[in-house]
Amino acid sequence: MKRWARGRGLLPYAMGVIVCALCPAMADDSVKAQPLPSFAELQAAGAVIGEIRVEPENIFDLKDPKEDNILFRAANLIHIKTRPSVIKRSLLFHSGEPVSVRLIEETERLLLGNAPIYEVRIEPFAYHDGIVDIEVTTRDTWTLQPGLSYSRSGGVNSGGVSVSEQNLAGTGIAIGVGYTSTVDRSGSEFHIADTHVLGGWTTISYDYADYTDGFSEAFRFDRPFYALDTRWAAGASGSTFDRVDSLYTGGNVIGQYHHHQDSGEVYGGWSPGLIQGWTQRYSAGVSYQADTYQFDPTLSPPAQPPANQTLAGPFVSYEVVEDKYQRLQNRDRIQRPEYFNMGFQGQAKVERALPAFGSTQSSWLLSASATEGLRMFDRHDLLTSASYSGQYGTVYGDVQALGASARYYAPHSPVALFYVAVSGDVVKSPNPADQLLLGGDNGLRGYPLRYQAGARRALFTVEERVYTDWYPFRLFRVGGAVYYDVGRAWGGPIENPNPGWLSDVGFGLRILSDRAAFGNILHVDLAFPLHNTDPSIRSSQFLVTTHKTF
Repeated sequence: MKRWARGRGLLPYAMGVIVCALCPAMADDSVKAQPLPSFAELQAAGAVIGEIRVEPENIFDLKDPKEDNILFRAANLIHIKTRPSVIKRSLLFHSGEPVSVRLIEETERLLLGNAPIYEVRIEPFAYHDGIVDIEVTTRDTWTLQPGLSYSRSGGVNSGGVSVSEQNLAGTGIAIGVGYTSTVDRSGSEFHIADTHVLGGWTTISYDYADYTDGFSEAFRFDRPFYALDTRWAAGASGSTFDRVDSLYTGGNVIGQYHHHQDSGEVYGGWSPGLIQGWTQRYSAGVSYQADTYQFDPTLSPPAQPPANQTLAGPFVSYEVVEDKYQRLQNRDRIQRPEYFNMGFQGQAKVERALPAFGSTQSSWLLSASATEGLRMFDRHDLLTSASYSGQYGTVYGDVQALGASARYYAPHSPVALFYVAVSGDVVKSPNPADQLLLGGDNGLRGYPLRYQAGARRALFTVEERVYTDWYPFRLFRVGGAVYYDVGRAWGGPIENPNPGWLSDVGFGLRILSDRAAFGNILHVDLAFPLHNTDPSIRSSQFLVTTHKTF
């Protein structure tokens, strides 16, 4: 006792005994006030999950004085919260299982990747006799979006009107209708999807569109490898479209033709699960794709028409994923959590097209892709990717496409970073429709859309990004960027009117719709071309576009 008294002090111990003897209620409150162990501590102690309480919350927190106003109360009133069962069937951990920090963190990542969910908190709320009770609290986004859309890039306007709901009556079902108008076509669209059919992770979706130049239709029934430890996957999909495709040079259409495609795929997959930080997945199936081309006397015919082709046959694929996901902020979003896989991820697929399956000829189809994330010094991140596809043994000639890119994020304050991106593509194809395009709609912001075309393409971009703390109406996150782009597309059968390297400088606003399920970022940019040798190019380009990233 003397040794203990010297280390801790006898008086506090005696007072604690008195409190326990005279005030049991106060003692109970003191015990309850003790912080619960962390999930890491619970896992180390071998704790088992008991009750799982799911608490979906409304869009706005009315306990927060900044959000307790008549507009937000009205929004909460008419919004139907996500049903607890929808959240519960998305959890990767279950009652009776040992606590796993990895599964809890992966569950949070998957839930935040779900459009109707704005915020996720997973916390223990009781611990006794080796059993821990867990509470999962989520906050909804605004999922009903009626409205107008407008964008301008490369000197061309696009827009539309739509009504869509990403969380119908809190069930997680997405449905929408709309009308859209782009440089290529205009028409009406319909979409419906449920990502948790049959009480699990099975997705069923249907899309249909009726355009001025044709139509498109797609169906998918799929149970994917939704988590790192998922052991099996299977699915079937089919699609068809009919449209007018165009060939470009200098941003102008030089040839058009009708393109009809029918495609489908059935597959099944197996995985041994997550082992020592790595997941390997094996799949096999059958695919079909038929492309037919037809000329229209009312359209300008291309100099070299594409050849009709049907490719069908069995395939096998392999995928490997390294579990190195990292939660970051202020990279491609504004003041919102993001998950980057800072490890290796690769996929390879081999398909044999055979006449017995309906192919017009026998050929091999190969494809592969890989990404690698690297954490550099001082919170700098480098994300790299590469892809390859090829078709061999055809009578028309082999087709090969190779692409690579790198993105470097260098934060120099909590709200600003320097961003560098470089990409390159090469294509070898007898089909003129496989040309690579570069312009105001895909990276070279100071020039008309699809301004250059060729068999090779390179693009380099540097940006200074700012992520402000300004939170207008607690609905929007605001950022800005100053940038420089330089790029070129060359080497195709058609000569570009301005064949050299092109560059531009510009600046713009970034506005994230923070409480909407769609989470789009509005880009408002003013870009200035620096190599303005073509008199048809304006001295400045005003762009209004929406993207998923900064």
